[in-house]
Parts: sequence; structure tokens; C-alpha cells
Amino acid sequence: MAEVPGRGTESGDEDGARTSTVRVFVALAPPDDAKDELARELGPAYEAYPRMRWNRIEDWHITLAFLGELPVATVPLLRPPLAAIAAAHRPVELALRGGGHFDDRVLWSGIDGDLDGLHRIATEVRTVVKECGIPFEDRPLRPHLTLARARRDDPASVLEVAAGLAGFTGRRWPAARLHLVGSDYGRGPGPIRYRDIESWAFARR
Repeated sequence: MAEVPGRGTESGDEDGARTSTVRVFVALAPPDDAKDELARELGPAYEAYPRMRWNRIEDWHITLAFLGELPVATVPLLRPPLAAIAAAHRPVELALRGGGHFDDRVLWSGIDGDLDGLHRIATEVRTVVKECGIPFEDRPLRPHLTLARARRDDPASVLEVAAGLAGFTGRRWPAARLHLVGSDYGRGPGPIRYRDIESWAFARR
């Protein structure tokens, strides 16, 4: 039985070499039971395509705004306005549904549910980022959960797994928190590692 990606123990010192910049994005995250539901659906693919670069389950997220590499000193500017956005919104109801791919190499699961609410939150997030004077590439939002990347010599794997996910429909869940995420550690030839810089609960129902 192949080990489910993301369930191992991290190695290395997360608080090791510090850098003056951090790669940052703002995101929502499914709850553990919704992620486990999708992981069970992916079980046969984990065994059939072990050469794919599977993302760790705990790193699955829905990016609202990717800000790229920022000076560490810039990050505190984002905390008050992002906290205010979370306090002003109730949780959006979302679900994981189906699958697809980008450029035949990136496998993703789609997002269903209150997409209008999701877009409203993303628009507000991007607005406050700009008001903080932080430049970033404001690409159109395509809500998805990145699951894996194919190796250059094996593009067919992503297409086959995406086709297998076509009929998947997960249960609905409320996005409980708004996350400010950094990937300032685990750099190098291995997979990217993420961790919350801070997160804020959405308003109660």
C-alpha cells in the first residue's frame, strides 16, 4: 500500500537559515475531513502513479491572491486589513468537485459551492494588498486545489488521474479561516513546504 502523501513527519529545522524575504499568498483551506475524503478518492492514483510529485495533504489550499516574494518587513502591513476582512464575512460554503489539469502537468481538484462569495472575498483581499502598496500579478481567480505535478517525461499521468476525478463530488464545508501563508522554508530541490504566518476566523454565522 502506497503511503498517502503528507502524512509523514517533516525533517529538518524549520527555524534554520533565515532569509530577508518570504514567498507569500492568501488562501482558504478545506477542513481535514474534506481533505481526507478527496485523499481516499485519490488512493488508487497514489499507488498507480508514484512518480508524480504529490503535494502534501496538509498543504492543500485555495489561493485567493499570490503575492510572490516579499520583504519580511512588509508582511506585518497585511495583518490588520486581512483580519478586518475575516471579521466582516461569514464562512463561505464550498466543496471539492471533479478534477482537471494545467498544461498537461499540474493536476487539480475543482471548487464548487458559493463561488460568488469566494470571489467577493478574493476581490477584497486583492484590494487591501494593493492599498498596502504591495505589487503583485493580479491574475483572474480560478479556484482550485493543486494536487500534484507530473514529471516532464510522464505527462500522461496527470491526464489520466484528472479523468478519474471527473465524477468526484465532495461534501460541502464552511471555510472557517482566512490564511496568510508563507513558503520561506524547505527551499531547494525538494517539495515546497508551507506554513501559516497567521490566520483569522471568519465571523460566526
